[in-house]
Amino acid sequence: MNALNEPTTRNVAIELNNVTRKFISPKGESTVALRDFSMKIYEGDFCAIVGPTGCGKSTTLGMITGLSPPSSGTVTVFNQAVTKIDPNIGFVFQADAVFPWKSVIENVAIGPIFRGMDKQQAHDKAADWVRRVGLAGFEHHYPHQLSGGMRKRVALAQTFINGPKILLMDEPFSALDVQTRALMQDELLGLWSENKASVVFVTHDIEEAIALADRVVVLTKGPGRIKSSYDIHLPRPRDVSSARYSPEFIELSKQIWSDLKDEVQI
Repeated sequence: MNALNEPTTRNVAIELNNVTRKFISPKGESTVALRDFSMKIYEGDFCAIVGPTGCGKSTTLGMITGLSPPSSGTVTVFNQAVTKIDPNIGFVFQADAVFPWKSVIENVAIGPIFRGMDKQQAHDKAADWVRRVGLAGFEHHYPHQLSGGMRKRVALAQTFINGPKILLMDEPFSALDVQTRALMQDELLGLWSENKASVVFVTHDIEEAIALADRVVVLTKGPGRIKSSYDIHLPRPRDVSSARYSPEFIELSKQIWSDLKDEVQI
């Protein structure tokens, strides 16, 4: 366990410093999602965040994107204050962010076209990414013709084609069955190992967090703060299915659950 001691030899990609985030309901009532929250994510770091419902996990991602500015405190990305949506940030949601009226290759090509790339060049690049995520032969299928796992592969291709320096993921695999989820976790790690973006991965699943991440951060119940931080030293490249059976994995799972269970008990 890392008792919140941060490494100092790498550049900081994301920093939230003493952040508080309040939401005002339609009735004028104030809810505090995060209070005095501080966290650093380093370049190339894969950080998973776990915590009880309502602890501010998704709110943290919203502040990094600039979509949900903090009520107080500061958020910086590569030492620049977050004031707008940064094109260097990719976001993979729990729900599939695909256009149902567009084919697979059209969906994947949208990002580069939006950024000004020539349409034919964007489609050529999209075809390569469709192949890389294992969907060769499905380029001209539409989302309703794909399984849940295949649609998630489209979402990964949509994100990685833009070469994000930061990748934010909000429970992206939670709706998948166990077998497909494991395949997608391996797929994600394979793509990340090539790209080496700084990843913040929100999940309720402790085992998923350990299997994917270099560091697992445990949040308290809301208003969220960091309760503990665990460095994950399982070797890379990492096979998700095999890693789950190692003694190190099992011990980490027990320790993190011990930290988390007090936060989820009513």
